[in-house]
Amino acid sequence: MDITPYKKPEYFRNRELSWISFDERVLNEARDKSIPLFERLKFISITSSNLDEFYMVRVASLKDQVHANYTKKDLSGMNAKEQLAEISRRTHELVQLQYNTYNRSAVPSLEHVGLTIISEHEKLTKEQAEYVDSYFEENIYPVLTPMAMDSARPFPLIRNKTLNIGALVQKKEDSLLSRAEDKKEKKGKEKEKEKELEFATVQVPSVLPRFILLPQDEETGQRYAILLEEIIERNIGKLFLSYDVVCAHPYRVMRNADLSIDEDEASDLLKEIQKQLKKRQWGEVIRLEVEDKMDKRLLKMLEKEFDIDEDDLFRIPGPLDLTFLMKMYGLDGFDEYKIPKYTPAAVPALMNDDDIFTNIRKGDILLHHPYMTFDPVVQFVQQAAKDPDVLAIKQTLYRVSGNSPIIAALAQAAENGKQVSVLVELKARFDEENNIVWAKMLEKAGCHVIYGLLGLKTHSKITLVVRREETGIRRYVHLGTGNYNDSTAKLYTDCGLLTCNAKIGEDATAVFNMLSGYSEPDRWNKLVVAPLWMKDRFLHLIAMEEEHAKKGQKAHIVAKMNSLCDRDIIAALYSASAAGVKIDLIIRGICCLKVGIPGVSENITVRSIVGNFLEHARIFYFYSGGNEEVFMGSADWMPRNLEKRVEIVFPVEDEQIKKEVMHILDVQMKDNVKASILQADGAYVKPDKRGKVLVNSQEYFCKEATERAEKPKEQENSRVFVPAEPVE
Repeated sequence: MDITPYKKPEYFRNRELSWISFDERVLNEARDKSIPLFERLKFISITSSNLDEFYMVRVASLKDQVHANYTKKDLSGMNAKEQLAEISRRTHELVQLQYNTYNRSAVPSLEHVGLTIISEHEKLTKEQAEYVDSYFEENIYPVLTPMAMDSARPFPLIRNKTLNIGALVQKKEDSLLSRAEDKKEKKGKEKEKEKELEFATVQVPSVLPRFILLPQDEETGQRYAILLEEIIERNIGKLFLSYDVVCAHPYRVMRNADLSIDEDEASDLLKEIQKQLKKRQWGEVIRLEVEDKMDKRLLKMLEKEFDIDEDDLFRIPGPLDLTFLMKMYGLDGFDEYKIPKYTPAAVPALMNDDDIFTNIRKGDILLHHPYMTFDPVVQFVQQAAKDPDVLAIKQTLYRVSGNSPIIAALAQAAENGKQVSVLVELKARFDEENNIVWAKMLEKAGCHVIYGLLGLKTHSKITLVVRREETGIRRYVHLGTGNYNDSTAKLYTDCGLLTCNAKIGEDATAVFNMLSGYSEPDRWNKLVVAPLWMKDRFLHLIAMEEEHAKKGQKAHIVAKMNSLCDRDIIAALYSASAAGVKIDLIIRGICCLKVGIPGVSENITVRSIVGNFLEHARIFYFYSGGNEEVFMGSADWMPRNLEKRVEIVFPVEDEQIKKEVMHILDVQMKDNVKASILQADGAYVKPDKRGKVLVNSQEYFCKEATERAEKPKEQENSRVFVPAEPVE
């Protein structure tokens, strides 16, 4: 198939602008009054942290392109300068909407349910002011480090993402003299007076709670909270005793945090990444947030010092950095304004007294997180570590939790004398530091630690256990769509497969041999591996559906992923759509494909599901002439996944499990509560619910998993899948 005609720039949406649309969908959840209040606070917080990362990485990368005079256009025909201009416009609109939501909806609603956020320290009552000042003296003052700038002290280095309070100060003797001056003289010396103002700053310490609860009103039961920066601002004069504080306002800088590592020159990747991590704190300033009522003189000074233009300046009508709302979500006493915490259900196939290896030998086991518990994945490694018949454990780690039981089990396995090989991906963005710590610990325990392949991130999720049994050596494998992280497994929707299929076991061995640099297989039995084989395989599968459509046969593709922005894949989907293939896409985040282009994408639908859990699974379905093929894995349809990472996509061949995975896709396609549908103009619109049964796919899967875990064991052992209830 020739996909060249479908690569016109006008057929593609810009990646960065598509991402902003995603963050807008997250913010829409915060604006949905049908969602409990404290859940809405979470979504405001998420939009804030999302935007931070977007600037530190994506905007930073575009800035680098401009500095390097790189004029190449993206797939939508925009150069870096054009993208930055449009990003600035869209993100300013997003931030405005975000603070409208916070100020007009969240704050009044919180007050209504018994929590008043005191936004300005001037509004404190006398009793509250006394409490705050005492709190400052005892808890805050000892931690602060005020810094001034003058001829002897240069402008201090302001760390990335830190919240700071900037002030203009004036020596007290000067200010006393100035008060004695005649008004006319004062006017004549206005410029001179400007020079006498000095800059001072103090970092709001991140080691202290961002919001402080004040004594509760005993009569009404109303609770009060004030932000840390307001307390510091109120008491800032105590930090600069020799000065009069003319004004004080919070500000925050965002720096370029995109790590650039020349791996060819890096003799020790571990040391190089550690070095680059330090630089992340001091990269180029790419965004400046200031209080909207900041003194113009102070603002001018900050703009000059950080070399910031208007496009990258955000005047904020409220507290800077709304991520504190995630901590506020954790406050006790407001459970009725939160969604009840879901407890992941047991996995029916494992609800017996047999060990995990015996259960896997009975047949492949599907895991669907967080609806089903992540414990079997942890137990898989833990049991392997203790089992005297286990000879070797091999695993890839991309992101792990702070106190990972999997890491502990791998270390124990090595201490028990087993052969343990672990690939720790040091280039996992913003988890580099954490992963370095784990890598060193595992090495000390006796594990063989691999740091991945030169120039490629290893993003695949695979664990191999080699076990000696009566019949000979048997290989047990776990393959997944998500990280080996027991914390995020409660928040991210992912799928996994436990299998002892011999062909997959052979492929798993080949994967680890490839990662350790030993060899590259001529062919794969079952697994589809990036960067060398995966893209061609997907293009082939899409082309096959197109061929079926051209013959007048049924042709259908359903693909679920986080992001879609690979030009060739999109062009292939357009070609297939033009031939009559029905294509349904479930894409949480970035989608560079356009729907509704006449004669090109009229047979394509795109929906995005944003709910209480983060949609993270990748599932691919092809009708394949009636021989339905289903794949799951770690890869999105993005150039980085298909060409620059080690990724694994695996087939689902057990007929019963295949039905279960297709059922997951089916329910998500019927979601009309948390889904938004992409329109031809690029907008995402919620489906019309009038007269329809409401389907919230995440709630549906929670209920279904719980019900299945409660069924009699005999019924589950039959391995017959019965939906809990019809979707419609």
